[in-house]
Amino acid sequence: MKIDHKTALLLIDLQKGFEDIEYWGGGRNNPDAELKASKILKVWRDKGLPLYHVQHCSTTKGSPLEPNMPGNEFMDLTKPIKSEPIIQKSVNSAFIGTDLKKQLYEKGISKLVIVGLTTDHCISTTSRMAGNFGFETYLIEDALATFDKIGVNGEKYPAQLIHDTALASLHEEFAMVIQTSDLMKLL
Repeated sequence: MKIDHKTALLLIDLQKGFEDIEYWGGGRNNPDAELKASKILKVWRDKGLPLYHVQHCSTTKGSPLEPNMPGNEFMDLTKPIKSEPIIQKSVNSAFIGTDLKKQLYEKGISKLVIVGLTTDHCISTTSRMAGNFGFETYLIEDALATFDKIGVNGEKYPAQLIHDTALASLHEEFAMVIQTSDLMKLL
């Protein structure tokens, strides 16, 4: 993979509302995911590469991600600066109901590097669509995270298992899954 101005970083749903672990299921994996994402973001900014902040604006009443709620704000570590583009969405894909695909095509972007939350929801759906749209897509495993889930029969699935199985379904089908250290070697 060659990282150049045809490679965009997507920072998905790195919002304060996800700091409420109990609301999202009680357990979480990759506690350093946001720190890793911020390190990637710093290098991306230093190199002047294209990037997009994706913000989930929930339509679910009571969600910490509802617009005008404190949880809708971006986390301080990865907060947009200056004129960095913000893509606002209300569903689990950064491509649905937004002009993200149009913006990427207009800039000639053919590769995406994705970090953020949550692995099995917005990361997975956005990655699947990106792959189907023909983007060469890379997921940075240790800069992604998710939460525990309760199954249809009431069983609890730990966040790491949810994360691992979601990425196993995506790897080499819709995206390549790599580590922050692998990405840094390419930068």
